Amino acid sequence: MPDLGRYLREQREAAQLSLRQAAQAAGISNPYLSQIERGLRRPSADILQQIAKGLRISAEQLYVRAGILEEDPGNHAGTRPHDVTLAILADPRLTDRQRRVLLDVYQSFVGDHEDGDGPDRTAVAADPAHPTESSRTTPSS
Repeated sequence: MPDLGRYLREQREAAQLSLRQAAQAAGISNPYLSQIERGLRRPSADILQQIAKGLRISAEQLYVRAGILEEDPGNHAGTRPHDVTLAILADPRLTDRQRRVLLDVYQSFVGDHEDGDGPDRTAVAADPAHPTESSRTTPSS
């Protein structure tokens, strides 16, 4: 958390914003932002997104610094897993708990596959509960 707070303070100062101005831009109170910068509070993904918008910085970088998202040096902008993770984190309809659960489930499906292709498709195709397109029959009239 201190790393996140230090990073936020550096970004705020680089933007030449006072604590009050940055808090106002993010739509949060300045005491709350101060506590985050000092490492006393752990902000939710929603609050981090608001702060990122207010400071005009990457929400992804804040998620990494806060430990919500793991930094993946091999993941380039535009790749599917990265986009899915950011979409889950950014969805305002989800609670923090729902985000964590969704990310855990998603990671369980794609996280262990080094090639990034996901689960073995041949195993799914061989499963009778998951017929392939060619094995499906259409009812005749």
